[in-house]
Amino acid sequence: MIYFDHNATTPMLPEARQAWLDAVENYIGNPSSPHRIGSRADVAITEARDRLAQHLGCDALDVVWTSGATESNNTVLHHFARALPSSAEVWVSAIEHPCVIASTKQYFPKRHRLIPVTREGVVDLNWLTEEMAHARPGLVAIMAANNETGVLQPWREALAICQQWNVPYFCDAAQWTGKLPADGLGECAFVSGAAHKFGGPKGVGFLKCPAKGRVEPLLRGGPQEDGRRAGTENVAGILSMLAALEARKNLMRAAEQPTSTREGIGSSSRAAGSPPGKGGWVSIPADPQFCLASDAIRLQVSRRDAFIERIIEELPGAEVVGLSQPRLWNTVSALMPNADCQQRWVVKLDKLGFAASTGSACSSGKEEPSHVIAAMGFSPHEATRVLRFSAGWETAEDDWLALLEALRKVHRGMSKH
Repeated sequence: MIYFDHNATTPMLPEARQAWLDAVENYIGNPSSPHRIGSRADVAITEARDRLAQHLGCDALDVVWTSGATESNNTVLHHFARALPSSAEVWVSAIEHPCVIASTKQYFPKRHRLIPVTREGVVDLNWLTEEMAHARPGLVAIMAANNETGVLQPWREALAICQQWNVPYFCDAAQWTGKLPADGLGECAFVSGAAHKFGGPKGVGFLKCPAKGRVEPLLRGGPQEDGRRAGTENVAGILSMLAALEARKNLMRAAEQPTSTREGIGSSSRAAGSPPGKGGWVSIPADPQFCLASDAIRLQVSRRDAFIERIIEELPGAEVVGLSQPRLWNTVSALMPNADCQQRWVVKLDKLGFAASTGSACSSGKEEPSHVIAAMGFSPHEATRVLRFSAGWETAEDDWLALLEALRKVHRGMSKH
């Protein structure tokens, strides 16, 4: 089986597996226990906290261990529901992960606004700038990279706008972390991530939050994490997560070379110097530290773009979502050619030995169209044609070519009916 669903979850890296096994053997104690065995476990996760803080660019006291991004995201909305005045609104992008959208509607049913996006799937910063001049939300939430389309969001620019008006900014970085450099993420008030999105184990993640000021805990009952998240810390999971993150960071650092702001992360489909999409923003700032793309990233981008060119050329009617915008190097979201909707692409690809997705794994069980695709202005019928292919660092060129051949075969079969 060739796996093209890494945005849903990733196989555990050997480094992460070994770190987990070592931790299970060496750190058997509860980090909150007063004896030496407990203290050893506490020291281990404290050192891991320091390492993650260095990766994000924040203080170690800002880091809270959680069970994953869903818990982290719910914690943020729970906190602001309790901390904000009863009249305060929260603004979240219309393409946030389902757990952010759902928790926003739960805690702020009549006090939230959805930040619109363009047809290319990019948050409209003009809207944010104009609306912020007239009203101050209690929180702005815009993800770093979309899980369904792979389109990179202008989180740095959004952060600057929020800082200008002293509005807390929350960035779900689950899809960004481990795929692109984390420089600057620590400047956000809140940042979430999940280990299983970058080669770590399932069931562990993090929340970066302000060290100063109380965070209202979602989980109560213990003093762990300075009272911000009750429950015994997952020592083995935390150490395994850091091993995976550092392995990915080392890969991104390999053979780093200065490059343009879009090369290695965006799309080769847009001509240099062409105007940006609606909103007038520049996706990635010309920051010398950020604009270092490794050979590994450039190689992955070239494979993805070659696959895209062949899809458009060989499958008439196919359309790549967000093609003109910078996207994650691993993600292709495509509207497949019109066909009988009862003949499911995913099922047919699965029978041919390929694992792909229709979108977010957290919403794929629903019958209604993807809220992300709908927010971009696609019709319900167009939404039923969307497939997502998300590769991993270990995905080979031959895997992309084999996937292309499988798509051709499925399309030929559908065209006969």
